[in-house]
Amino acid sequence: MNEQNIFIVRCGEVALKGMNKPYFERMLAERIRGRLKKIENGEPIEVKRCEGLIFVRAEKSYEPEVIVREVSKVFGVASISPAVEAETDLDRIGEAAVEYMQRLIREKGVKTFKVEAKRADKNFPVKSPEIARIIGAKVLIGCKVLKVDVHHPDVLLFVDVRKDISYIYDAKVSGFGGLPLGTNGKGMVLLSGGIDSPVAAWMMAKRGMLIEAVHFHSYPYTSERAQEKVEELARILAGYCGRFKMHIVNLLPIQEQIVQHCPEEETTILVRRFMMRIAEKLAEKNGAGMLITGENLGQVASQTAEALVVTDASVSIPVMRPLIALDKTDIMEKAKEIGTFDTSIMPYEDCCTVFLPKHPVTKPKLAKILESEEKLAVADLTDAAVCAAETIQIFSE
Repeated sequence: MNEQNIFIVRCGEVALKGMNKPYFERMLAERIRGRLKKIENGEPIEVKRCEGLIFVRAEKSYEPEVIVREVSKVFGVASISPAVEAETDLDRIGEAAVEYMQRLIREKGVKTFKVEAKRADKNFPVKSPEIARIIGAKVLIGCKVLKVDVHHPDVLLFVDVRKDISYIYDAKVSGFGGLPLGTNGKGMVLLSGGIDSPVAAWMMAKRGMLIEAVHFHSYPYTSERAQEKVEELARILAGYCGRFKMHIVNLLPIQEQIVQHCPEEETTILVRRFMMRIAEKLAEKNGAGMLITGENLGQVASQTAEALVVTDASVSIPVMRPLIALDKTDIMEKAKEIGTFDTSIMPYEDCCTVFLPKHPVTKPKLAKILESEEKLAVADLTDAAVCAAETIQIFSE
């Protein structure tokens, strides 16, 4: 019997990184260690790389389901399997497989099985199909109630034969895949209380990007409860992305100047350009190389192709829009999957609903927008907003 719980973690896309593969594997192992630190109960959890896999070993005091849940949320993990190990000898592997299947018979009442073998150690003298046949025969002898079903088995038993130690498992719990956090720089996400921007932040983090966030409010037109909602969304994201900073900016002084001096139909696009400028300055101050938004082509007046071009003209750093071509239903499904949807639909207002024009311009011309901005002290308003920003640390729940 194993004195520890053992888990095999597969690296997915990380395995395709060629010469850079060791770097990505190290980063992934570090992220897994960091993730598991928060559940350690005094007994250390071991995380080690070996032959393209990562192995997690934890004392029996840890619930396997908790380990699986935490590791599967680490970006870069393709799948994880609770496993048992055996000396790389067909008799020892057979004994472990019989014991493993006896437990599944007791706990789940399985009646049929199929063995699938993989010979990672190519020097092992028996090839994979023959390994599967031999281990299957041993299981049939040791578990009289079982039958083989090669098409629709209750259990697909995997045997992974390696140089000294081999592994037996039946479940592959899917992770989110992607790349380990910190392997693709840092971005500043414009985080609202809606459905889209949290999903956009999550998607960029999945590609290995560290994130910070900026949130705009229009207090007292927007309530403190609206800001608390955004902080709750940020905490959910931190469950995937680790702790990060969120910068909170009161946009009301800028909005009031725009309403006072500029055409009503341009309000939305002008406000959006100020938000981008402020986010850019905060990004530069905090080492973020790009902005991230939840904009989706054609969804609202400020997200037409023409409006996005005019918006981008206000900043000089790249703007990432991972949701740009997704259907709203796809975005909503992803929000439900990652756990942000229920919070996002809570009915609290945000700054974009303040001073909303009745007929916003949908095909703005940059020259006309620049003409309107000449009536505003753009640099002074932007700098004042950045200086007045409040920064808080966001931690996962």
